[in-house]
Amino acid sequence: MPSRYQTINTTKNSLRVTHYVNNIYPDIIANPDDIYVITTVGDRLDLLAYEYYKDTTLWWVIASANALPGDSLLPPIGIQLRIPSDMQTILSNYTQINTIR
Repeated sequence: MPSRYQTINTTKNSLRVTHYVNNIYPDIIANPDDIYVITTVGDRLDLLAYEYYKDTTLWWVIASANALPGDSLLPPIGIQLRIPSDMQTILSNYTQINTIR
């Protein structure tokens, strides 16, 4: 299983202590090919990411597209979630924004 830290940049301070740099997530524009689902009991963002993208680490895409807080993988029950379809553009924008600054 890949580490959730593998795509996070690091920096070292004057004492040579490594610190993680916060990731910046891109704006995710609605696309006519996006999928919409209504959440039910037991839905989790990581499981939805696996179902639609085959990658649990992409839960943040669904959270960002729906303006959900990043502190929980549990979306509210009964809401409509947009599942973005243009992953190539989203991941390209993410990489571009988070290239070592």
